[in-house]
Amino acid sequence: MLNNTKNYKNILITGGGGFIGSHVVRLFVNKYPNYQIFNLDALTYAGNLENIKDIENAPNYHFIKADITDAKTIKALFQKHQFDSVIHLAAESHVDRSISNPKIFVDTNVTGTLNLMEAALEIWQGNFENKLFYHISTDEVYGTLGDTGLFTETTSYAPNSPYSASKAASDHFVRAYGETYNLPYVISNCSNNYGPNQFPEKLIPLFINNIIENKALPVYGDGKYTRDWLYVLDHAKAIDLIFHTGKNKLTYNVGGFNEWQNIDLIKLLCEIMDKKLDRRKGDSETLITFIKDRPGHDKRYAIDASKINKELGWEPSVTFEQGLIKTVDWYLQNSAWIKSVVSGSYQEYYKKQYTS
Repeated sequence: MLNNTKNYKNILITGGGGFIGSHVVRLFVNKYPNYQIFNLDALTYAGNLENIKDIENAPNYHFIKADITDAKTIKALFQKHQFDSVIHLAAESHVDRSISNPKIFVDTNVTGTLNLMEAALEIWQGNFENKLFYHISTDEVYGTLGDTGLFTETTSYAPNSPYSASKAASDHFVRAYGETYNLPYVISNCSNNYGPNQFPEKLIPLFINNIIENKALPVYGDGKYTRDWLYVLDHAKAIDLIFHTGKNKLTYNVGGFNEWQNIDLIKLLCEIMDKKLDRRKGDSETLITFIKDRPGHDKRYAIDASKINKELGWEPSVTFEQGLIKTVDWYLQNSAWIKSVVSGSYQEYYKKQYTS
């Protein structure tokens, strides 16, 4: 059992400027003052250090701008900082982008993961006590479900998009390194995340922003695609729990214990937004616009998260409706953040903070 009596000192969190990563970095920096937390991020379009500016001056927090596809730099960083554990979140993650440029997804999600494991093996040199490689992945590796059934940790992989194929490949490599080189690892596969600080190309923040601006709400196909939704702060807590108490070489599914068809979610969001913006009931729904479906669109995802619930005691803290209201409130209270991201000006923050 990997548990919190282990003596972790220098923890590398990749992708800590991103949506999920920033919440994980904040949680670890604040909860574990004895850990040195190293946030490594290439700060591509979805990486935003403004997400974590509240903890940037913490004594146990360190930011490193680097790209996991650069094997030489990654090895040098492992040698310099002697990381004893890795929480690997850095990834290209948008299905639409993977369809238009799949190679970037292979470079980052597959080769980048290999570079991290190679660097870890080189400095750990077979001494795996108090060492861990924690790989965060997606439920999309399982493919699509019919009208019934749930993804479990033993569901066969059947990815349908270049994004999910790249994540499936990285999952397989992590397990292969565990079996071949005895690398200590855990993997978790999560459902769709939502919540504060999500880059507004994803459904919920995109639609919140579009409703505010009275822009069209583009819905693929008939809108009857079903997804399980996970509040990002609950996911961060699950990652903390798996990192400290998950069993070596096991996989854990993390989901919100709920399923929503896209069209029903969008109608609920419209209803919440009408109330928050003092609009007439039904006003926002008129913005819904059905568009041509995208290739390889999986019909239904649904996660069985009973294993992490029963074995590690994790459960979501909010229902989807509660989490959605919290999310809407955050975006309405942080309109400057949205404007900064949409305009691209957030990229100036790094230059101002970290370059002379």
